[in-house]
Amino acid sequence: MLDTLKEAGKSIRKEFNRAWENLAEGWREVLSRSNDALTHFAHHKDENPEQQTGVAPLPRWGLIVSEVEETEGEILVRVEVPGLSKDDVQVVIEGNRLSLSGEKRFQRESRDSTYHIMERAYGSFQRVIPLPGNVDADKAKAGYADGVLTVRLPKVGGGDAKSVPVK
Repeated sequence: MLDTLKEAGKSIRKEFNRAWENLAEGWREVLSRSNDALTHFAHHKDENPEQQTGVAPLPRWGLIVSEVEETEGEILVRVEVPGLSKDDVQVVIEGNRLSLSGEKRFQRESRDSTYHIMERAYGSFQRVIPLPGNVDADKAKAGYADGVLTVRLPKVGGGDAKSVPVK
């Protein structure tokens, strides 16, 4: 009987360690992939989210995920911003950084409802995305469709290393 309990304990420990390692691996991937995508959503000072939602405070952090693709002639940035209209988002290009800001407003279907899950963040936000090269901000074009903001940025020279003789 004691041997059976010892074997069961070893088996349980082995399965627990395997589950723990899978969980840790998942968190490592989330953290590495979401690097700068974790974005703070600020609530207005006069806003009391608990009274508006009838639940615990609205989440103050959410993911605004993006991808930056580079071709020979341009840098293409795609950012997922579901729940926003094109008028809710502002794009500013400064040097080799794209700054995205806006506000995601909380909307409730009914005051007589109960929330069981609240994972979506609301409020004003700003996300800065580093660009891999120099771009011509004056020729940038942005479009918004199906919850995805797409910004096309033509590349300009000056990104390559250049040797300068010392006199």
